[in-house]
Amino acid sequence: MEEQRISRTGEIRRLSKDDRFKVLGVISKASVRKDKNGRNYWDIAVMDEEGILEGKIWGNSKWWDKSGDGQIEISDPASSELFREMTGKTLGLAGQVTEFKGQAQYNFNSVYYMNQEKFPPHRFVQRSPYDADTLEKEFMDLVEACDGPVGDFLQFVFFEKGIWEKFKDWPAAVSHHHAYVGGLLEHTVAVARTARSLAETYAHSGYEVNVPVAIAGALLHDLGKMDSYRLSPAPEMTVAGTVIDHIVLGYSMYASMAGEYTLDERLFAAIGHILVSHHGCREFGSPVLPATPEAMVVSAADELDFRLFCWKNAVDQMEDGKEISDYNFSAQRRFWKWEQGNGA
Repeated sequence: MEEQRISRTGEIRRLSKDDRFKVLGVISKASVRKDKNGRNYWDIAVMDEEGILEGKIWGNSKWWDKSGDGQIEISDPASSELFREMTGKTLGLAGQVTEFKGQAQYNFNSVYYMNQEKFPPHRFVQRSPYDADTLEKEFMDLVEACDGPVGDFLQFVFFEKGIWEKFKDWPAAVSHHHAYVGGLLEHTVAVARTARSLAETYAHSGYEVNVPVAIAGALLHDLGKMDSYRLSPAPEMTVAGTVIDHIVLGYSMYASMAGEYTLDERLFAAIGHILVSHHGCREFGSPVLPATPEAMVVSAADELDFRLFCWKNAVDQMEDGKEISDYNFSAQRRFWKWEQGNGA
C-alpha cells in the first residue's frame, strides 16, 4: 500500500459520494459490533496530521498483514493477534465515500497492518495547529495577570507540582473538539483569554467580577482531563475518565493541591465552584449551575470555544462553493459559512 498514492484525512473529507481513497494513519478508536445478520463489523477512526476520519469496516472487507516483506491475507481478523487490539497501531485503509441518512460515510473495504517500525504510530498523531511556543507564552502571561494569592496558587499547581510538562501536551478530548496533542493547552488558553476579556468588560460595566478568579478558573477548569485521557500515541479515554469524568477528577485534583497549598477557604470555594459548574447545566455533566459572575463567564467562554471549534471544523470540510455544512452532531446543528458578497 505504501507504494500507492495516499490521501490525507482532510482531502478525503472533501471527496464526493462514490469517490475511492487510500489513507495511512494511527488508529484512535476501534470497536467490534454486530450487524443485523449477526456478522462482525468495526467502527473505526484513523488519525493523521490533518485530523480524524471515522468510518466502518464491514464483514466483507479484506484484511492484510503487510508488516513483513510480502502481503498475507488474514481470514479471521477478530482472532488475529495483529488486529485484536488496533488502537494505537498504524494501519493502511482503502475505502469509498458512501452516504447514510444524508451524511457522508466512509467504508473501508481493505485493511492493512503496516510495519510499525517503518511507519511509527507517533508520526501520524495530529497536533495543535497553533505554535506551541506562542501558546505557552500566552499561558504564562495569563498566570502573571493573576497577582497575589491567586497567581501564587497557579504557580504552585502548574510548576511547583510539576504537572506543566504533561498538561501542555495533553489532548482536550478523544472526539468533538481539540482531540489532539496540545489540544488541552490550546483550548485552555482560548477559554482563559475569552474569560479574561468578558470579566474585564463586565467589571468596567459595574458588575462585581473578580478578574483573577475568573482567569484562574478558566486555566484550571479542565484539569481533570489529564486523568481522563491518555496518549498511546493517539488520544484515548481512560477508565477513570469514562466512569468518573473529568469534572469530578479535576475537582479532586484541585481540592488536593489547594489543601496542600492551604489556599484561603473563600478562594477555594470560588475557584472550585467554577470547576464543577463550567459545563453550564446538569444535562452536560455539571453537578451545579454557575452561580457567580466568574463561573458564568468561564462557562460561557468554554461553550463558545467549543461551538466555534465545531463551526471551523465543519466549514473546513465543506466542498468549494457550499454554504451550509452537514449536520454536526456534536453541536446539534448545521453551520453556515457566510461570506459578504461583492455588492453588499
